[in-house]
Amino acid sequence: MGRWSEERVVSAAPDASSLAAARKLAHPGPWSDTGSNDVLVWGKCQGSGKVPYQVSVDTAAPAYRCSCSSRKFPCKHALALLLLWSRGEAADGGAETADFAQEWASQRAERATVRERRQSDQPADPAAQAKRLADRMALMDSGIDDFARWLTDLVRTGLATARTQPYSWWDGVAARLVDAQLPGLAEQVRAMGSDVHARADWADHLLLRAGRWWAVTKAWRIRDTLTPDELADLRVAVGWAVPTADVQGTEALPGPWLVLGAHRSDDGRIQQQRTWLRAPDGTVVVVLDFAAQSESLATPQLAGALLDATVARYPGSGPRRAMFTSPVAPLGTATSLGEGGSIPDALEAESVAVALSLWRGRHPVLLSGVRVSPGGDGWLRDASGNALPLVDAPLDSLLALTGGHAVDLFGELEEGRVRPLSAVVGGAVVTP
Repeated sequence: MGRWSEERVVSAAPDASSLAAARKLAHPGPWSDTGSNDVLVWGKCQGSGKVPYQVSVDTAAPAYRCSCSSRKFPCKHALALLLLWSRGEAADGGAETADFAQEWASQRAERATVRERRQSDQPADPAAQAKRLADRMALMDSGIDDFARWLTDLVRTGLATARTQPYSWWDGVAARLVDAQLPGLAEQVRAMGSDVHARADWADHLLLRAGRWWAVTKAWRIRDTLTPDELADLRVAVGWAVPTADVQGTEALPGPWLVLGAHRSDDGRIQQQRTWLRAPDGTVVVVLDFAAQSESLATPQLAGALLDATVARYPGSGPRRAMFTSPVAPLGTATSLGEGGSIPDALEAESVAVALSLWRGRHPVLLSGVRVSPGGDGWLRDASGNALPLVDAPLDSLLALTGGHAVDLFGELEEGRVRPLSAVVGGAVVTP
């Protein structure tokens, strides 16, 4: 495994505060017993206590371990060690692998072997599979019926009343949905418990979501009449995942794939990373990575990177989820994201997508010649005076990067708001 660039280390940081803390530790002073081999990087970092933190990084996975109490992966110590290693200032090769790093690597390898053995030792039993499916469907049917009754009560008592309910009320509904194997709906309901208090447009937001939830309950009852793409979209809405094995090998769409942008989110339970890609023929897909709080997400691909890889798409309407089916090799970087459209074009494309899949709440948009302007959380404005508000945007950074000039910008359009993920500034693709 080659030495990481500092840019790659920066992209692995879970947030800006972790990176800032890591830079303060990224000098040889607090470090001892550092080393590296083809896969591992390790070292000890002296903190405020007597015993230094033991830090290990598997650069191939990648995966991270530190004896500190941080719940972030990678933590500031792992990032600092990687920064030193990327600069050649520590963790040179040739040293004998530290006992703590070797023990961690051995444990990871042993767990992987056990998982593979369990999978190979459990041949498929069609009858057992059919019974498990029937049991799950019965459980989901019951959960949908319960959710429909809750929605009826929600509307009967009024949306204003729902806003007065404590978070535990929403969380209780979400817990029942999880028990009913409907985690997609549970995630939305749990998020609504915060949104009704945090959003100024909470009433419109709740009304829209309640309408979509009601449509899900109706569509679920007629799922046998839906087309394969419609059923696949409905499965995504309720959180019924398609096994990776059912997708792998179905197709191998070649690249080069252009990375339009990526976004990470963390709801306190599950971390998610979305990476938007576009093929030379204009096909847009999104690669999703998930990790529990104790695990690390895949290293994000940089916006503007060109990747030599093949992908297979999950069923559903476009833009579809995809997975890499071959090793990913960088081919360089692009100076453009391609031809964008206007704000009205983006809203029209969103309308078409919603007509095909009512449950889709997030749409990729590439806007051409838009300016970032202040006001609230920020705005995007085009030359014709059309405007869209920003969401989850580092406004100061965007204003500084664009300097008030018109730029091409890629982002995610959600309920009339844009989350900016990348922009073309001075002939280079940058991430705000």
